[in-house]
Amino acid sequence: MRKRTDAVSGTDAVKGTTTKLKRIAMAVAVCLATPLVLVSCGGGGGGGSSSEPSFNIEPLGTQSLSIAEVNDIVARAVQASISRGVQSTIAITDRVGNVLAVYQMTNSSPTARISSGLSGADGMGLDGQSVPSELAAIAKAITGAYLSSTGNAFSTRTASQIVQEFFQPGETGQPSGPLYGVQFSQLPCSDLNVWLSQNATIGPKRSPLGLSADPGGFPIYQEGRVVGGIGVIASTDAGTQGVYGLDRDILTNEVDLEEEIAFAALPEAFRAPEQIRANRITANGQTFQFSNTTPAVAGAAALAGNGSFVAVAGYKAVAGVIAGTSYGTSQSGYVATTAPAFTGLDTFTLITNPADNTSVRFPPSAGGNLTQPEVQNILVEGMKIANRARAQIRIPLGAAAQVTVSVVDTTGQVLGLVRSSDAPIFGTDVSVQKARSALAFSSAEALTDFTAIDAGNHAAFANAMNTFFTQTTTALNGSAAYSARAIGNVHRPLFPDGEVGTPTGPLSTPISQWSPFNVGFQLNIVTNKVLGTLMGTGRAANQFSPPASLTCVDDVNIPAGRQSRFANGMQIFPGGFPIYKGDTLVGAIGVSGDGVDQDDMVGYLGVINGAAAVGSAMRPFPSTLVTANELSSSGEFLKYVQCPQTPFNNSSEQNVCPTP
Repeated sequence: MRKRTDAVSGTDAVKGTTTKLKRIAMAVAVCLATPLVLVSCGGGGGGGSSSEPSFNIEPLGTQSLSIAEVNDIVARAVQASISRGVQSTIAITDRVGNVLAVYQMTNSSPTARISSGLSGADGMGLDGQSVPSELAAIAKAITGAYLSSTGNAFSTRTASQIVQEFFQPGETGQPSGPLYGVQFSQLPCSDLNVWLSQNATIGPKRSPLGLSADPGGFPIYQEGRVVGGIGVIASTDAGTQGVYGLDRDILTNEVDLEEEIAFAALPEAFRAPEQIRANRITANGQTFQFSNTTPAVAGAAALAGNGSFVAVAGYKAVAGVIAGTSYGTSQSGYVATTAPAFTGLDTFTLITNPADNTSVRFPPSAGGNLTQPEVQNILVEGMKIANRARAQIRIPLGAAAQVTVSVVDTTGQVLGLVRSSDAPIFGTDVSVQKARSALAFSSAEALTDFTAIDAGNHAAFANAMNTFFTQTTTALNGSAAYSARAIGNVHRPLFPDGEVGTPTGPLSTPISQWSPFNVGFQLNIVTNKVLGTLMGTGRAANQFSPPASLTCVDDVNIPAGRQSRFANGMQIFPGGFPIYKGDTLVGAIGVSGDGVDQDDMVGYLGVINGAAAVGSAMRPFPSTLVTANELSSSGEFLKYVQCPQTPFNNSSEQNVCPTP
């Protein structure tokens, strides 16, 4: 059992910053004329402006973790565990999710119990189930790496804070966390994220449990840049399970042993720079958390005799340690975009072959009723908006938003994906989830497909959604347009969001049974392919290491031409819109990066400005059909889009998003 004690947490103790971070801080005021940029400074002008200056901090370096460095971090985690009287499973990944090492101490528990601590949720969904400890540790390490960037360092404690029913956790009557639902991204069935056997070192790799909200996972930095993550799951002995949970009340400042061990394992040079840690960043007037403890760096224990490195099916082919890949090189799968249309926009793309930089995975392509120029210009104009926008969760203040933008056709196939060079990795998968979710809910086949996936749970959720609104008796037949924000509105355990005593949203588990491990429709829609035996259905025991060919929903009851709409799950926070020509649904856009309102703005204006650039009739809303902001229940209307006020650097422009 995990040991926790209440303690008053001091401020982070790491002092100073590297030369590179000082350059980043100076970059807010200085524009340099070099090709690769990490932050852009835009001029004034309206939302439709298409030529804004950008500046360079410096080209990405070749930082990565060596075998010796991984060994040293693991040895320090072992010593930190010994000194605290626990046995740990320790995982190290690189920035794009390659598992570099998994070490299990002698007598460590082979499993961890998923638990929110909410009695009503115990035994529901994932809550109360057991998972292999090595998978829990890998998920924590991937989370630390995927949520962080040069401008923000987020831990699994930060994740715990932003996925619960109230923000902040422990304070009732507040809206839900800003990234509510993000834990069900990077799924082991995602068709966007890469399976170990598919493409060697290239990322982004899948996570066995999605993103983790359990304290004990941190990003690893070198010279101010993310190079990986560490995750720890601990137990007192083999007979006592570790707990894979979350912090339900951030006001107690409890000290978590796994968090102490993971942080103590990182030498100062590998700890996140103090200036960009989550506790320096706010959203909606609330400060994030990074760690409740800043222990001294542990010494290095002997690895021989204290445990062993292990292989993990689907995540690490052999026992032992491998070196990390350098983000931005072809081996990582993320490279600078060379297409002329994106010149000067600081964009990266994904490739399929580490030996070939030209093997672009999702180049702008035609699909359905979208032409190649239309798709390309949506991506270009979206990145122009991002480069002008003021990021929400990035230091220094005034830094430009770093995002991933994706476009899908009506089948859910990705027609194009591009990203800022320093956008958080998690947004790659999430941007596609958002686009597909907006598409699926806005389609004429929504109710048919949702009930086909699972005639039991999904029929109940879908039918509740279909009859929820007072204006219509059929909400899921293509007559209404839904954004990812609107879907999230009805996928909260309280509707309106955060108002205690109000009804449950139609897509959510009732508040009496709710937990971040039992949210309702979003989780249940991938149950058949991810949860395996956890729901008592007798499916394969290796549910979190499924075959590479498996996607999140490939149900035979859904026509093959629509299965891709669900191939990496779904997402329920802002940043996704259907794309229409008149009242004809032609695709969707998804954006994920440095703030949910920024995500909305980049996607919304990306389509509008992309249409203007090529003389297209595309819009992120229909001409005459109902949009979600016209739908209400008990007098409470949904929201369709919410853009930041005064969103652009060097501009006082406000209200930049026209009402649909």
